[in-house]
Order: sequence, then C-alpha cells, then structure tokens
Amino acid sequence: MDGTVLVADDDRTIRTVLTQALTRAGCKVHATSSLTTLMRWVGEGKGDVVISDVMMPDGNGLEMLPKIAEDRPGLPVIVISAQNTIMTAIQAAEAEAYDYLPKPFDLPDLMKRTAKALENRGRAPRREEQVVGADEPDELPLVGKTPAMQALYRLVAKVMNTDLPVLITGESGTGKSLIAKALHDFSDRRTLPFVTVTASDLSDLDGPARVLARVKGGTILIDEIADVPDEIQARIVRMMDVPGDHVPRFLASSQLDPQSLIEGGKVRQDLFYRLDGAAIQVPSLRERVEDISLLTEHFLARAEREGAPKRWLSEGAQDLFRVYSWPGNVRQLENAVRRLSLTSRSEEITRAEVEAVLGNQPETGPVLRGGDSDKLGESVARHLRRYFDLHGAMLPPPGLHGRIVREVEAPLIEIALEATGGNQAKCADLLGINRNTLRKKITDLDIRVTRRRKLM
Repeated sequence: MDGTVLVADDDRTIRTVLTQALTRAGCKVHATSSLTTLMRWVGEGKGDVVISDVMMPDGNGLEMLPKIAEDRPGLPVIVISAQNTIMTAIQAAEAEAYDYLPKPFDLPDLMKRTAKALENRGRAPRREEQVVGADEPDELPLVGKTPAMQALYRLVAKVMNTDLPVLITGESGTGKSLIAKALHDFSDRRTLPFVTVTASDLSDLDGPARVLARVKGGTILIDEIADVPDEIQARIVRMMDVPGDHVPRFLASSQLDPQSLIEGGKVRQDLFYRLDGAAIQVPSLRERVEDISLLTEHFLARAEREGAPKRWLSEGAQDLFRVYSWPGNVRQLENAVRRLSLTSRSEEITRAEVEAVLGNQPETGPVLRGGDSDKLGESVARHLRRYFDLHGAMLPPPGLHGRIVREVEAPLIEIALEATGGNQAKCADLLGINRNTLRKKITDLDIRVTRRRKLM
C-alpha cells in the first residue's frame, strides 16, 4: 500500500496495532486519541484515508464526517465502533462513511478495506459500500456483536435505500417487524407512511386501492405472508404490478424460511418471486447465545430508566440464561428481564429467581433443544450455512476460519472449566492439552476463570 493513513482512536492498543500493521504494509501513519487533532490534520491536507472510532473523549466521530466531506471531498473515512447496533451501521451509511467495521474488527479485513480505499481515493463512495445516522431509539433492541448479527446489520444497511422488495423471515420474537421499520425509517421514504397490512385489510375488492391510497408511495409491510389466503395473495400480485409515479416499497414477513414458503405451497410462486428481491433472515436467540448478556444489560438499563430499581444478574443467573432455549426469542428475554427487574428481592438477581420465572414460561430446555439427535457436525453446518446466507451474494469477511475456531473454542474451554470447578490441571487433562497451552488460551480468549459449581 502507498499513502498516508490518519488513525483516531482513544484506545492506545488499537492505535499501536494499526500503526504497526499499516507501516509494515508501506503506509505512513499519523495516530491520535483526539478528534480535534484529527480535524486539524484533515484541514492541513494530511492523509489519504482516515480510520476513526466513533466515541472519542472530545466528540463523536460520526458527527465529524460532514465537516471532513466539506473540507476534503473524496477523502475516504473508515468508521470503526464498539457500538454494535444496527443504528451504528445505518448511521455510518447515512453519513456517507466510506466503510464501517464493528469492534473487535478483523485486522486483515481492515487492511484490505484500507488498501481499497487508498486505490479509490478522491472518488465518491459507492452506495453499497456505505454503512451510518441518529440516536438509537429505546424501543429498538436490535443489538448484538455476534457475526450473525453484524452480517444482518450490513445487509439491512445495503438494501435500505434500494426499491427492492424484501422478504424478512425468522422465528416469532426475533425482531422481524423492527427490521422492517428500520428499513423504512432510515430510508429515503422516511417522510412517507409506513403501513402494515394483514389479510383482513385486503379481504374485499376495494382493499388494495384503500391500502395504496393510505401508503402514498411509502412502505407496505405484509405481515405473516404465509397466513394470507391464495385469493388475497393474487390481489397483492396485482397491487405490486400497478404502475404509477408513487409506487410503494413492498416488504413481507414470515416465520417460515423462504424454502418452506415455496415448497410448502404457503405462498404463490408469482408472489414469492416478486417479494424475494432481497431476503433477510433474522437469527434466533439460540443462534447468537453470546448476545444474551448484551441484550440483558440493555433491557435492565431500560427498566431502570423507566423507574425500576438497579439490577444485575448473578453468575448463576447468567449461566441459566445462556443454556435456556428461549423459544420466544428476544421478546421473551425482554419480558423475563422486565419481570425480574421488578420482582427480585435484592439488587443481584439470583439463579433461583430466574428458575422461578422461566419455569412458568411455555417451555424450557437447553440451547440445542430440538436438535439433540443431530450430530455435532450437522448442527455446526446449519449455523455456518445460515451465516453464509445472511451475506446474500457477498462472501463473509476474510479470516473466517480463525473467527469460527475462536467462537467454538472459547465456550468449550469455559464449559470445561465450569465442569472441573475451575481446576486448570483437571481442565487441561479433560481437553487433552498442555496446562501451559490452556493458560495461554484463557488469556488470548479473555476467558474468566472462577470456581463455580457444575451446571445441572
């Protein structure tokens, strides 16, 4: 690579790592922990690419993008952020960042994106490469740091400002309607109506005309398309084919995956191929277990803002949250946390209190409930295929092998440590690795070592 890169991040380690990597790649690097210094460098004409964090001690990196674009048109800005929410990705796109990467980022991937930005310096960013906009509303719990959720954020940001119909699938409670609302609220149609329709809205001959009059070129969400009778599906086909100057954007949701919709005869073929302009599959909570603690903190903080006492989960309660099956997904988790925040007898929510709440839920079971008869390889293959599918026609970011190995290895070691009561010698013997190797992995994977009783 050839060029000068400006790095702004308040984390000294990240500045050091990026400086060393970019310097070895042939770049000149100026690194700072201050947005003020970064903007001075930009104003002085320094730098061919900017890599900037969002939350800095003296400001917000996203808010600097319009000023950078004004002072230095065409200067690529790559945004990196630990705020792993769909709003951050959308905000980056709307602020016309050249690219966006969540933390922790994959260094080889960031290097490739930086090299591409250096090659394209001076050009306007391509729309599909833009990934940013407004404060995260409290009612949007679409937060997550797992690869599945990050891929989902990128896909939403990519199709947000297209006119493509979108089919949104996922289990009940995963957030399909929130994805649909985000696609509208942060698109160019945001000032126009967002209308959710069901079969009853289209049951008579004048129904389609009334819906089109209400939406006025905005966005139509057809809720649970698989429950719509065939006759009404035919009316939707005709609605989508109506020409005019104010054609709305069509979204549809379903708890069934696309293959089941078409092969099971739940959706007419002519309607399916009209709706399947882009497919977004929202992962279940079982498929992103590592996000449960993040979501729990989010809901506890929200409950506190709404007047509930300050609460947190004990380690035993966290363990139970991680192994529960969550058939109702994020919505069930939210309801459980809200109840616990009000009924817990102390600031720390105990495992027994969680057991009491979840014991009254429709069903309980381990995370892999329903797939226990599968071989481990078959279960892993399903998750990997879903991860690839979430990227659509794009390939996942480079470094996939390392990320997958890390995601499997970390919980394996954590569970083995729990099973052996935190005894590292026994754990190393159980895993069949050297004790020094185990210690290194515990450090590298940032695994907490505590003496806890074996999970039942």
